[in-house]
Amino acid sequence: MNAQNTESSDQCATARIGNGLSRRSLLAMLGGGAIGAVSGLSILSSTSFGQEKPKGKATDKTPSDFDILNLALNLEYLESEFYTYALTGQGIDALGISGDGVGTKGETTNGQKLEFSDQTLFATAKELAFDEQQHVKLLRSLLGQKAVAKPALNLTALGIGFGSEAEYLTVGRAMEDTRVSAYGGAEPLLKSKEILGVAARILADEAYHMGNVRLFIAQKGVQVKPTDNKDILPPPAGSKFFCVDDKALSLIRTPEEVLRIARPFFPNGLNGTIK
Repeated sequence: MNAQNTESSDQCATARIGNGLSRRSLLAMLGGGAIGAVSGLSILSSTSFGQEKPKGKATDKTPSDFDILNLALNLEYLESEFYTYALTGQGIDALGISGDGVGTKGETTNGQKLEFSDQTLFATAKELAFDEQQHVKLLRSLLGQKAVAKPALNLTALGIGFGSEAEYLTVGRAMEDTRVSAYGGAEPLLKSKEILGVAARILADEAYHMGNVRLFIAQKGVQVKPTDNKDILPPPAGSKFFCVDDKALSLIRTPEEVLRIARPFFPNGLNGTIK
């Protein structure tokens, strides 16, 4: 699938998730199960921002499957915009990826193209952007008319991201570590084996991202700071190449822990129920 094509058809989306699972059958299953497929974003600046007070509060009501998928879509919009701007200087709309949907559609501001000097990092950046674009397409296809619109996004809410390769890696490291922890926390909520299979494959993709970015951080000696009190830093700031605990298990985060860090990037709030 080419990133410059318009959003894939339902048939193409079905082919991506495999095992004959169509959008119609998946949506039918979502009506009664608990998906919990929440992807997360956390980006850090020169200050420790994990303690920032949230602008809103996630609903106390048990969220529906569609609510959680739409939270994931909000965060995928943010992540795909960050990676796509860094690579091309344009947003996902320039690639024909729609941001229309339920709620208020907003502009993406402060995105910039980054001139990569490291060709291996540049090649990795292309794959990161492509993968996140495909995640947006997949979630929008699964949600259909229930998909939320892309909200207003401020890509430099923390003052970093596009000024250098080190900034890009700092943002990417926090992003990928947090997303893996978000999926790890959500997967026990899944009821359907088919949906669990999809979530497991997305989690595996994010873990590949995480490992690559953390290795770049270590090799280039980029000093990073923790996103919150759960964070495990790679060298040189920390001592662990992998973001795992002393039992060799990856960290998990709740949706609220993820949102606490993500909210600054949504100046007008997220679209959907969980925000």
